[in-house]
Amino acid sequence: MYTRHAHDYDRAISDNIYNAHLERPSMLSMLPDLRGKRILDLGCGPGAYVEHLLKADATVTAVDRSTEMIGIINEKFGDSVTAYTADISQGLPLEEDNSFDLVICPLTVHYIEDVLPLFREVNRVLKPDGGFYFSTHHPLVDFEVSPSGNYFMCEVITEEWDTTGHPVTVSFYRRSLTEWFDVISAANLHVTRLFEGQPSAEMESIEPEAFRRLSRNPNFIFFACKPNGRDRNCRIGDVAGEQAQSAQSPR
Repeated sequence: MYTRHAHDYDRAISDNIYNAHLERPSMLSMLPDLRGKRILDLGCGPGAYVEHLLKADATVTAVDRSTEMIGIINEKFGDSVTAYTADISQGLPLEEDNSFDLVICPLTVHYIEDVLPLFREVNRVLKPDGGFYFSTHHPLVDFEVSPSGNYFMCEVITEEWDTTGHPVTVSFYRRSLTEWFDVISAANLHVTRLFEGQPSAEMESIEPEAFRRLSRNPNFIFFACKPNGRDRNCRIGDVAGEQAQSAQSPR
């Protein structure tokens, strides 16, 4: 979906229910004034957030594992954005300490088996008063299709999605809310806001049944985080092999 069907994905999320009318407006509603901010967009995809950030007069660095997605970013925005391919689960070695006002990571972290190294790196590259905003699947929603039936187990879920009109098999990790908070704490971050999303007003006229359902039931969950204090800069090599405190949660 993010490689072979990258251009179809770009078209699909421009105006679909879950991305354009639920996740994106919910995430954007959490962000502060973006003017003059230096922002790192992790898991940038084809640039839906990049477009908004640039229009808000922010300076943007966009990173994605898919070379096809970065190609789309370069086609759309050219030199107005710094964009490169990287596996963010392996860290952010190209980025300097204390260099970004904001880091956003929309609908990406559930593809990463161990998110603690990434979160530690986010802490490192954030300015002391910076903010980290990420979204993921709501743990209660994914628990409905849990293979184990154990809410506290971090487990892989595999589904078939038809986002682009081309059915593809997608695998991702389901985590409990406890585990998310444990990982955030272990990365020396703290949560400043937890949001369970709200559909856009436009969705009501486009898909009234979806609007009613998503107004009453969660689908995604959104975290706003900030760094704790100054004793926080640590490159990914310093935490190699370290496990999130969530490993101590009941399994």
